[in-house]
Amino acid sequence: MYHKHRPMNLLYLFSDQHSREVLGCYGNKYVHTPNLDRLGRQGTIFKNAYTNNPICVPARASMTIGDYCFKHSYWDNAHPYYGKEEGWGHRLTQQGYKVTTIGKLHYKDNIPETGFADQRIPLHVRNKTGDLTHFIRDGSILRPYLCGEVVQAGEGDSEYLQYDDKVARLAVDFLKNETRAAEKPWCLFVGFVCPHFPWRVPKDIMDLYRPYDKLPFPKGWSKNVRPMHPALELIRHEMCIQDLDDDAIRKAVAAYYGMVTYVDRQIGRILDALEAEGLADNTRIIYTDDHGDTVGDHGLFFKHTMYEGSVGVPMILSGPDIPKGKIVEDDVSLIDIFPTVMDCVGAKLKPEDKNLPGLSLLDMAKKQDGKLLRRPIFSEYHNIGSDHASFMIKHGDYKLIHYVTYEPQLFNLREDPDELHDLAKDPNYQTILQSLEAELNKICDPVKVDKEAKDDQARMLAQAGGKEAILKYYHPVTYSPVPDDAI
Repeated sequence: MYHKHRPMNLLYLFSDQHSREVLGCYGNKYVHTPNLDRLGRQGTIFKNAYTNNPICVPARASMTIGDYCFKHSYWDNAHPYYGKEEGWGHRLTQQGYKVTTIGKLHYKDNIPETGFADQRIPLHVRNKTGDLTHFIRDGSILRPYLCGEVVQAGEGDSEYLQYDDKVARLAVDFLKNETRAAEKPWCLFVGFVCPHFPWRVPKDIMDLYRPYDKLPFPKGWSKNVRPMHPALELIRHEMCIQDLDDDAIRKAVAAYYGMVTYVDRQIGRILDALEAEGLADNTRIIYTDDHGDTVGDHGLFFKHTMYEGSVGVPMILSGPDIPKGKIVEDDVSLIDIFPTVMDCVGAKLKPEDKNLPGLSLLDMAKKQDGKLLRRPIFSEYHNIGSDHASFMIKHGDYKLIHYVTYEPQLFNLREDPDELHDLAKDPNYQTILQSLEAELNKICDPVKVDKEAKDDQARMLAQAGGKEAILKYYHPVTYSPVPDDAI
């Protein structure tokens, strides 16, 4: 059978809430990420990679099926993927490839219908439903525990650290013991939970970032500088992060950097095992994650927004046939994972898969004509901290953030990579603004999609007994718990 790329094994490394702005090979001079930096040197870095939804559960559904969330009603963290639409796991399994997942997936449950029959210590949404308060988007639920995650960040231990340690250990065991007998290329998905909060960091890693004031202070944090856009103010209000002192901010930034370093160490263990077992010459590696974290930038923490820290993700592709040290400027996103996985192992697309919007990263990494691929990159958000939907269109140098019912934002990312100068009201940029709005309307009708999301959430809220019933049993949680047998 002819394949445009030689079929190889695939090691797919996936973290949670890692902004590409906090990674050495993406230009950050302060973070300690020697293993991911090595992966970047040995492979190709996609400089402009994005999530298609800046929150965990819908982003992972989109990555799995290779399509936009709104088309399949993956609105929030209480609409988990359960296999209704077939994803790349189904395709590989159907064609006889060994597919194993270790760690976090964040689907509905450990069920073969997801396309992943061999799930090991999988972390999924709580109680198979997720957080039902995500259906309530009227601003009435304050979440001070999220502010608490910032204030309490620092040295310590957590189940998430222990979980990721075991995820790495099981991945190493897999590479040592289960890769020899496969007749076809194998695919191993390794899902880490860090650097998602809680931001508790081992002392030796936290010491790397002391004193905390040596790290850059978040851009646009202070009240006289931060954007006071009403949609952003809603997020700050619900997450209770309007007022935090500088010392707490600096410590939280250092803790986030430390969490990234912790993930990097776990990845280093796996990469070392791959080489030690003689598998590196026949294995491609993908590293990316579900979304980023603004880490204080623009007066915001966590995900939820279309700022680069939140919506931007790292994307690294490595392997024996992948150009080394190459930086690709083409815009890419998580929907490109589906065709990339298929290309990596040599699997066939079904006819209906060819209508998906994603493109293979292998093709982009290997192309030699030097021409930029100009296509709009799309992201959407229908979740907590928002009373209406927000959408992003990134096309070339410009990024539009479209808010249903609120004024848009527009940034020239080449001239203003920190997104400090909103051009949406500048008369000189109205043509560009209108052009990006037209690109958005080619993908979806924002008002219609917003209504569909809110109607679906309202219906499911009613099925759960209504707002009062949910709040009666509501226990504030900041993250999905690890499985009982995972640590």
